[in-house]
Amino acid sequence: MTAIIEVNDSNFEAAVSQNGKPVLVDFWAPWCGPCKTVGPIVEEIADEFGEELVVAKVNVDDSPETAARMGIRSIPTLALFRDGGVIARQTGAGSLGQLRTFVKGNI
Repeated sequence: MTAIIEVNDSNFEAAVSQNGKPVLVDFWAPWCGPCKTVGPIVEEIADEFGEELVVAKVNVDDSPETAARMGIRSIPTLALFRDGGVIARQTGAGSLGQLRTFVKGNI
């Protein structure tokens, strides 16, 4: 199983910009029902694309500055970063197939 890193306000910039691979960030909160659906799907993506991609999670309740700076208005939101910048974004719960297509189409 590929590790998913937990990032927060203090280490977000380093996590998404100082990495040689694209970074998929799952913006979520523990009280969010759809986030609970997306969580296991994100874990599957981490396992499947672990050689090509870093997967990170940001709890928006614990990291409000990052959520505000990234313009996160609803969750779950998945954002794909390359060299510190967002290259793609998807909001809402989707299927494993949809997320796989999102990742493949953008890395």
